[in-house]
Amino acid sequence: MMDYKDKWEELADIKDELAARDWFMGTSGNLSIRVSSNRFLVTASGKDKRKRTSEDFLLVDENGQAAEETHLKPSAETLLHTAVYNRTSAGCILHVHTAENNVISELYGGRGEIIFKGQEIIKAFGKWEEDAELRMPIIYNHAHIPTLADEFSAHIEGNSGAVLIRNHGITVWGTSGFEAKKLLEASEFLFRYELLLNQSRSAQALNQTIAN
Repeated sequence: MMDYKDKWEELADIKDELAARDWFMGTSGNLSIRVSSNRFLVTASGKDKRKRTSEDFLLVDENGQAAEETHLKPSAETLLHTAVYNRTSAGCILHVHTAENNVISELYGGRGEIIFKGQEIIKAFGKWEEDAELRMPIIYNHAHIPTLADEFSAHIEGNSGAVLIRNHGITVWGTSGFEAKKLLEASEFLFRYELLLNQSRSAQALNQTIAN
């Protein structure tokens, strides 16, 4: 049997951190971490991610099928994880549903992307140039997971990245658990910033209208 205790604990620690942020409402979200070239741990379907148990994850192969005998079922969106691992050297993938990323995906979904420019935190994505911009794709939330995975795959570029699924959630991947968590935190900061900025602009416009 493959020894993946350290990877299990690393993913469990990440899950605990994200749960403390209340990012797993209604058992939503899924996480994974690479164990070997063709094996990874992924969250079991339908579990309460606020709790830490011995059945939080299961080992799957490059096709997203259980690699060991188990009664657990992998997350319904495991195909998105296999798409990343089979195309890159990414080490960890995180997917969460938050009110902020859902609202952003709806506001900008018609454009197919949201662009962030001038915010310091986009450096988390390796954007260090003076006028650098971060373009984050927003894709349609296909109920048919293979179709969703196909559209998602078109935006997998390199060993780290992020894709918003409209009215669904964000999926990020990085070379390690630390890297993936950094990108997720940066993304959620950007979403909240954008919403607060829009709210502030709307309030200023309203005040100006009243004043006139």
